[in-house]
Amino acid sequence: MRQVVLDTETTGLESKLGHRIIEIGCVELVNRRASGRTLHHYLNPDREIDYGALAVHGITRERLTAAPRFAAVVDELLAFIADSELIIHNAEFDLEFLDMELGLLALPTLPASIRSICRVLDTLALARERHPGQRNNLDALCKRYGIDNSHRELHGALLDARILADVYLAMTGGQSLLALDEAAREYGAAQAASVVVNLRPPEPLRVVNATSDELAAHAQLTRLLQKASGGKCVWLSLEAAAAAA
Repeated sequence: MRQVVLDTETTGLESKLGHRIIEIGCVELVNRRASGRTLHHYLNPDREIDYGALAVHGITRERLTAAPRFAAVVDELLAFIADSELIIHNAEFDLEFLDMELGLLALPTLPASIRSICRVLDTLALARERHPGQRNNLDALCKRYGIDNSHRELHGALLDARILADVYLAMTGGQSLLALDEAAREYGAAQAASVVVNLRPPEPLRVVNATSDELAAHAQLTRLLQKASGGKCVWLSLEAAAAAA
């Protein structure tokens, strides 16, 4: 199973107002493990960055002057995410901007929508389902699942994608644990069978019957248990059923 954790940073909150993507970060997971492959680009948006957005990610227009434009990285991006399951926090925001950037290029070789080449899992929707009525932003989820994000002073696409990968794996760890438990049960059963075979004595087991004193002590104890339990002593019930049989 191949998954790609994706995050973006933008010049502002609304693509309809002409805001653009200025950073893309992707982290690849294969069978729920980080493969070590990442994709990361800063992008020149050809426009100013809103003050509110700058306060969040700290990426200035001057810093992006020499950065490539989206058109220069789109093929690499699509190849990296194609046929994967995209894991995105608040997926509609990032997908809206990605689809807008694709639309601006207006090339017949490009997909009209990211969803046409990828499955999408929104971790914000997943978190709201699992933790209704609670804060479910990335910082809150890090705190809830014990993910260290102390190095995150500002948002960053690749940094946030890496943190989100850890949060996603922690939030969905039950499935992996279930698989491990099943494997452990199978291994344990095999080991138990092996132990029974290896430790079975070569001669028949010797049966030692209880003495009359031991039987009397047992009877006295079961009477006390019967009285203390209000007539619900399981041992006496079993003995009665065995005698009736």
